[in-house]
Amino acid sequence: MWNTNENSMARQKNNQVHVGLIGCGRMGFHHAEELLKHPTAEITLLYDPDRNNAERLREKFNLSAVIVTEFEEITTVSPLDACLISSPTGLHFSQSRFCLEAGLAVLCEKPLAHDPTQIKELIELSRQNNTPLSVAYQRRSSNEYRTLRREVLSGKWGKVRSISGHIIEDWQSTITETWRDDPKSNFGGFIGDAGSHKIDCLFYATGLEPEEVFAWTDRCGSQVEITAQVIARLSGDVQVSIDFIGNGQYLGEMIAIHCEKADVIVQDGHVYLATNDEKRELDDLEPASTPVKEFLAMLLEGKENIAPPECAMPVYQMTRAIIESGSTRQAILIKPLT
Repeated sequence: MWNTNENSMARQKNNQVHVGLIGCGRMGFHHAEELLKHPTAEITLLYDPDRNNAERLREKFNLSAVIVTEFEEITTVSPLDACLISSPTGLHFSQSRFCLEAGLAVLCEKPLAHDPTQIKELIELSRQNNTPLSVAYQRRSSNEYRTLRREVLSGKWGKVRSISGHIIEDWQSTITETWRDDPKSNFGGFIGDAGSHKIDCLFYATGLEPEEVFAWTDRCGSQVEITAQVIARLSGDVQVSIDFIGNGQYLGEMIAIHCEKADVIVQDGHVYLATNDEKRELDDLEPASTPVKEFLAMLLEGKENIAPPECAMPVYQMTRAIIESGSTRQAILIKPLT
């Protein structure tokens, strides 16, 4: 049991978790919709510095949750066991730390923090307080990426030799006059925001770590990076070629992991296996889930934390290396994790 508070323990034994939504923008609405699918969760608190945002969310879902506009008040006004953080990314570290120190389990949107020392601090704090912390990398709960991981890590296709990928989205048009177009709030631009899910998939599906990166990046008239062409090397001398297009005209993605005996490919929601010059779609996919469903299962059923805070470090390292390489036009070596 993660929280030794007597009232919290009683609620958890009754398979009920009282949840606070931190940030009531687009992702706050999404998380509210997901939570309401699960009778084990009750939304008891809404936090947003703009009260109108919280009131719109409460009205849309007919909630009885308490609204607060001062973050420090979240632990004083209603029963609370866990928080889902979907505020601007520059606030993730301080808000996650506050919640963990209060004994609240946390599911935080990516990125977890903008600095490696902050990530390490949250990892250690979660361990010390025995308080769960997860990052909302939704690809880890999708059936296609779970299947990709299953096939690659099974070993039956041999070692990973290389990885190729293509990520495209009409992202730039959505960020004008928002915090996402501010490099202080959104480190890495498209690569650090929507692209971080795809970077995480490189490590989730292979178990490898980043070692070297060379990249070309372009802000395309915005204040943050919009496009990147990346060549990288992972542990085991695995080569990666992947591009990030944040000003495209459609939503699409493809990641292919090229093993010794097969290519395993995720493309626009489908999973393919290519062997002997033949490509076929797999239909025995792993079960689909969501970050919210997995978070609740971890808290109430003791299931695995599928996106522990440690997974934030290689994503941060590679994102930082992409941005630095794009600026300096130099290859960036990444030090091993310690």
